[in-house]
Amino acid sequence: MSERVHRSIMNIKVGMLFYLLTLFLAFFSRKIFLDCLGAEFIGMTGMLMNIMSFLSVAELGIGTSIVYFLYKPLQEDDHEKTNEIMSMLAYLYRCIGLIIGAGGVLVSIFFPWWFGNLSTGLPLVYFAFYSFLATSIAGYLFNYKQLLVGANQKQYLVNAYFQTIGIVQSLTQILLAYYYRNLYLWVVVGLVFTIIGIIVFNYRIRQLYPWLRINLREGRQNLRQYPEVLRKTRQIFVQRMKDFILYRSDELLVGMFVSVVQVAFYGNYTIITSKLNFLVNILSDGMNAGVGNLIAEGNEQNTMKVFWELTAIRFVIVGIVIFGLLLFLQPFIVCWFGTQYRLSDLIVFLLIFNIFIFLSRGVVEMYISAHGLFSDVWAAWTELALNIAVTLCLAPFYGIVGILLGKIVSVFFIAIFWKPYFLFSKGLHKSVSVYWRGMAPYYAILAIFSGLIFFCRYSWIEPNSTKPLLVIGYGIATYLPLLMLYALTLFIVTPGMKYFIARKPSIYHKLQYFNSVFNYFKHHPQSDKPEN
Repeated sequence: MSERVHRSIMNIKVGMLFYLLTLFLAFFSRKIFLDCLGAEFIGMTGMLMNIMSFLSVAELGIGTSIVYFLYKPLQEDDHEKTNEIMSMLAYLYRCIGLIIGAGGVLVSIFFPWWFGNLSTGLPLVYFAFYSFLATSIAGYLFNYKQLLVGANQKQYLVNAYFQTIGIVQSLTQILLAYYYRNLYLWVVVGLVFTIIGIIVFNYRIRQLYPWLRINLREGRQNLRQYPEVLRKTRQIFVQRMKDFILYRSDELLVGMFVSVVQVAFYGNYTIITSKLNFLVNILSDGMNAGVGNLIAEGNEQNTMKVFWELTAIRFVIVGIVIFGLLLFLQPFIVCWFGTQYRLSDLIVFLLIFNIFIFLSRGVVEMYISAHGLFSDVWAAWTELALNIAVTLCLAPFYGIVGILLGKIVSVFFIAIFWKPYFLFSKGLHKSVSVYWRGMAPYYAILAIFSGLIFFCRYSWIEPNSTKPLLVIGYGIATYLPLLMLYALTLFIVTPGMKYFIARKPSIYHKLQYFNSVFNYFKHHPQSDKPEN
C-alpha cells in the first residue's frame, strides 16, 4: 500500500472514530446543559457562536489558497520553500485575527439591543462572547500550522489532538454543569482547554517539523513573490460567501416565507441530512491532501485512474445515503416526533435530490481545488443570483418547495455541467466527453436502483410507517440486498469500481468470478437450453 493511500485511510479512520464519539456526546451533553444551565443560556451561546461564524468569513479562503501552494514543496521535501509559504500564512492569519477581533468589538456594541431582555444579564453575554472571541483569535495566531499538517496528509493528527481535547472539555463541562450549575464556569472551561490545546499541539508540531521556521517579517515580504495567493484568495472568497449564503439560509428563508413553526418542522429533517453530509465530508477531507499530492507528481495516467476510482467510491457513498433517506427518512421522523411533524413527500424528495447534487459533485470539486482552479468567479455569482431570483419568485407561493427549488435550480447546472467542463478543460486538459462517457453508467445505475427503492418503499415501508419494528424489518430486508446488488453492478459495469476493489485482491477475485459468469451468459444466452 502506498504512503499516500495509507495516510488517506488513516485520515478517514480517525475522522470517523471522532465523528461517532462527538455525535454521541453532542446528544448526551445537550440534554445535561439544557437541564442544568437552562434553555436561555444555551440559546444565547448558540447565537454568539453564529455571530462568530459570521465573523470567520474574514478568513477569506486564505487557508485554502495557501494549502494549494504547499503540496509541491512538501512532495519534493523542500523545507526552504515550505518555510517561506508558512511564514506568509502566519502573517496573513495574524492580520485576520486582528480583523476578527476588531469586528467582534464592533458587533458587541449592539448586544444591549439584542440581549437586553435576558434574565442572565449582559455581563454574562459579554463575558461569554469575549471568551469565544479570544478562542477564535488564538486559533488564527497559533493553530495555523494545522494547515501544514493537513497538506502533508496527516489530518488525522489534527483530528486526534483537537477532538480529544474537545471531548475532555465537554466531559469536564458536563460534570461541572451537573454539580455546580455555574454559567461563568462553563465558559471559563472552554477558554482553559483552548489554551491547553494550543500548547499541546504546537509542542507536537515542533517534534514533527523541527526544521520549521516562522518569520513574520519575511512572510509579509513573501507576498510579493506569491501574487497568486492574493488573487486566488479573492476568487475563493467569492465562493465562500456564496456557500455561506446558499447553504446556511434555509431556516431564515422558511421563517420569512412560511412560518416559524415550519422552521422547527424543517429543522427536524435538516438535522439528519446535515449529519450525513458532515460524515461524507470526513471521508472527502481525508483524501483531499492525497489528491493534491498526486497532481503535484504530474503522472497524468495515474491521476485519471484515481479520479475514476474516487468517483466509484463516491457513488457507493451516494447510494448508501440516498437509498437510506428514501427508505427511512419519513418513517424515522414519524416514529421520532410523531405524524404531526411529517412534511410532504415532495419536500422530502426535493431535499434528497439537493443532497444528491451536493454529494455527487464531490470528486470534481476535490480535483478543482487540488488544481487551484478558482477563477470561475462568475459561476459563484450566477449560483447566488439564480438562487435569490427563483426563491423570491416561488417561495411566496410554494413555501418550502419553492425554497428548495431555488437551491436546486441554482446549483444543478453549474455543479453538474459547468464544473466538470471547467476541470477537464483547464485542469486535466481533456475533452469533457471523456467525463460524460465515464459518468453515464453511474447516473444510469443510480437512477435504476432509486426506482427500485421507490417501488419497495411504497409497497412495504409506507403502509407500515407508524410501526417501527415492521419498518426496520422491511427496511433492512430491502436496503441491504439492493445496496449489495448496486455495488456489484457498479463493479461489473464501471472500471473505477474495479480499480477500487483491486486494492483488496481477495475480494476482487471473488467478484471477478461473478463478472465472468455474467459475461458468459450475456454472450451465450442459449447455452443453458437442453439439446433436442
